[in-house]
Amino acid sequence: MTETQQHPDTTPTPAAPRGAVVPDKAALEGLETKWAAQWRADDTYAFDRTRPRAEVYSIDTPPPTVSGSLHVGHVFSYTHTDLIARYQRMTGKSVFYPMGWDDNGLPTERRVQNYYGVRCDPSLPYDPDFTAPERPDAKRQVPISRPNFIELCEQLVEQDEEVFERLWRTLGLSVDWKQHYTTIGERSQTVSQRAFLRNFARGEAYLQEAPTLWDVTFQTAVAQAELEARDYAGHYHRVAFHRADGTPIHIETTRPELIASVVALIAHPDDERYQALFGTTVTSPVFGVEIPVLAHPAAEPDKGAGIAMCCTFGDLTDVTWWRELQLPVRTVMGRDGRFSRETPAWLSGEVAAAAYEDLKGKTAFSAREAMVAKLRESGDLDGEPTPTQRMANFYERGDKPLEIVATRQWYIRNGGRDAAVREEMLARGAEITWLPAHMKHRYDNWVGGLNGDWLISRQRFFGIPFPVWYPLDAEGEPDYDHPYLPSEADLPIDPSTQTPNGFTEEQRGKPGGFIGDPDVMDTWATSSLTPQIAGGWESDPDLFERVFPMDLCTQAHDIIRTWLFSRVVRAHYENHATPWSHAMLSGFILDPDRKKMSKSKGNVVVPTEILDKYGADAVRWRAAMARPGLDSPFDESQMKVGRRLAMKVLNASKFVLGSVGAVEPNPLAVTEPIDCALVGRLAGVVTRATRALEAYDYTTALETTETFFWEFCDDYLELVKERAYAEDGGAPTESARATLALALHIQLRLLAPYLPYVTEEVWSWWQEGSVHKAAWPRAIELGSAGAADGGSIDAVAAALGGIRGAKSQAKVSMRHQLTRVEVSGPAQLVEAARLAESDLRKVGKITGDLVFTATDATELSVQAELAEA
Repeated sequence: MTETQQHPDTTPTPAAPRGAVVPDKAALEGLETKWAAQWRADDTYAFDRTRPRAEVYSIDTPPPTVSGSLHVGHVFSYTHTDLIARYQRMTGKSVFYPMGWDDNGLPTERRVQNYYGVRCDPSLPYDPDFTAPERPDAKRQVPISRPNFIELCEQLVEQDEEVFERLWRTLGLSVDWKQHYTTIGERSQTVSQRAFLRNFARGEAYLQEAPTLWDVTFQTAVAQAELEARDYAGHYHRVAFHRADGTPIHIETTRPELIASVVALIAHPDDERYQALFGTTVTSPVFGVEIPVLAHPAAEPDKGAGIAMCCTFGDLTDVTWWRELQLPVRTVMGRDGRFSRETPAWLSGEVAAAAYEDLKGKTAFSAREAMVAKLRESGDLDGEPTPTQRMANFYERGDKPLEIVATRQWYIRNGGRDAAVREEMLARGAEITWLPAHMKHRYDNWVGGLNGDWLISRQRFFGIPFPVWYPLDAEGEPDYDHPYLPSEADLPIDPSTQTPNGFTEEQRGKPGGFIGDPDVMDTWATSSLTPQIAGGWESDPDLFERVFPMDLCTQAHDIIRTWLFSRVVRAHYENHATPWSHAMLSGFILDPDRKKMSKSKGNVVVPTEILDKYGADAVRWRAAMARPGLDSPFDESQMKVGRRLAMKVLNASKFVLGSVGAVEPNPLAVTEPIDCALVGRLAGVVTRATRALEAYDYTTALETTETFFWEFCDDYLELVKERAYAEDGGAPTESARATLALALHIQLRLLAPYLPYVTEEVWSWWQEGSVHKAAWPRAIELGSAGAADGGSIDAVAAALGGIRGAKSQAKVSMRHQLTRVEVSGPAQLVEAARLAESDLRKVGKITGDLVFTATDATELSVQAELAEA
């Protein structure tokens, strides 16, 4: 259906009304249960896949991590998505709004380990009769096989997903639940492995052994996007290396334990202090290993002694020096975070080997203590260590500084090592409409600051495996340069349990046989394909053609560098396009002290508590007051404001439909000047709210609508109720009733995306179908009255307020009679107030004169004389 077909440019003929059925006791309680069940039964939010792409609005919804727990920040950001989805649906679009669950990866593994008291040991065989311990002990975890561990992961995430779905349904998300997916499901496995195989075939994915950021706790590689810089307490140690003549060359280091792996001393090429040293060698303290002194512009002359030791590897600067100066690799730190238990070849001399003996198998902390003791003993420690705070890289989920170890990993090119690819990614970013616009700078800064390609492999268990096997030579050594790959028709593949074509399981791990790639894909490597997974890429071409590229992605601004950028990378390679046209970023929800909420700080607000206490409509109202990209402090008392609005919608509607019986929203019956003014004001509200929502400014649309609603309730309803009640009022009464019904009909639709439950409830009292499938209001529906000047409403409201104020000041009832009232002020305002003379007289209980006087005053004022009690 086209825009023209749905909204013809003529005043629509109003639908025949039916009598309103208004409950005696309307209440907000129970609406979530009632209408969530009804929407589910009616399939209210089903996506119509017969519509062409031009009539589809598709959303790439963030799949929440089900192994975690939702907090109020999630509730707010997912509500923002739903506001747009509901608006687009009411404008006539078929909305593709799926929900995914991010259930693979490290968070799930940790939760399973703690929940069941187990740990994965890939060397163990599968036990078909395994049952989890009755009394799990997280400190004494039972080792189980990888297949058994994965079964527990799948079992637990299914339970978690049910909890998440109940919460989202209660919140009122208008998701089409038939379109849901999981990031570990067969569909996701197939899409992820297919995309990887194609990346590899085109040279975008590659396997390389290189220095890798490594988390020793979780025993896995970590990508640049997962780094978190934190303050870390340490000590500077002033240590002497020695020239051939015994002259000491002092360096300052926070990691003296890595002296065993030093490969060079580095100073800035312009540092005059070390010019004579460049090209010479020195020996390391304690070990006596000869190493070169070299120049590199990344050395900092004003930091410490101005000369630093390069170890392989202590930090990312070491990696840069190692790569650019073509230095050897001397690794002492293993994947387990402990020093190698074998004496390295470069420490094979008698003195060096004896010194290393005390470091074998030690953690970095213990090795540091041992090394400092040796430096004191040798006299190579100058003074005592001085305390310092340094910035260290941590895995965002870890609690120990990362180490750098040489490992073989899979990468996807993202521009970190290729300027041309980087420019392509920046160009893709420019194709996206950013909401708010300044978020594009974060994307550009991230892409511009990349220092390496995207590491996508993880040394974990519950994830999507790489569909790769490696041949073994006659000695049983893997040939990583000539991997065996499956055909796309065979996907999904698990190389740990399946064999490549032409091989049998008996040849696994045997010379001349094969081994499967032991790693799994990083969860972002799967989540980077959510548009393709949800949209049926390759598996459902008809659907994919209707939804891709998508119209909107929504997410928090802190994962621009991970989820948003990674989706741009994958869509660029696979679809030669950006994955969506708009990116709407949410801010953080802060605690009252303006600190980010986190479980570790104990300042998280549990969503179910506020939903139970205030209702979904109130929570959604508060969420809608948080604009895109802006952090918002959480104050529970604000929920009361949203609940008050929802309650007012219920009560005002009951008054209009029940007490007054205004059920026919007929714009042709609106004839009285003040009624026309109200409708004219409403036409402006519709225009402004629509314009705001088209610009994704849901907050302004709500503020505009809500302001009018309260004016409608507090002023207009009070003003015209006497006229609307009149049984024989003729055309003026019909005008009031038509205006009330028309205004309510329009306002319910304006508020529907924000307050889905109470608007659906009221709509059901007098309209067929769901308000959420009704058309978004247009000013043209208001007929000729919509063109009226709505400014007179303010003047009438001021006059009414003055009459009320006079009675309040005199401390009498609002039903107390007035013998004389004078409304004075600027001529334009006085004449505007005169439009409602009859209504003001009735509602004000004015028995005597009602006088309108133009003066030189700048504001309207009211003088009233009270009848004797």
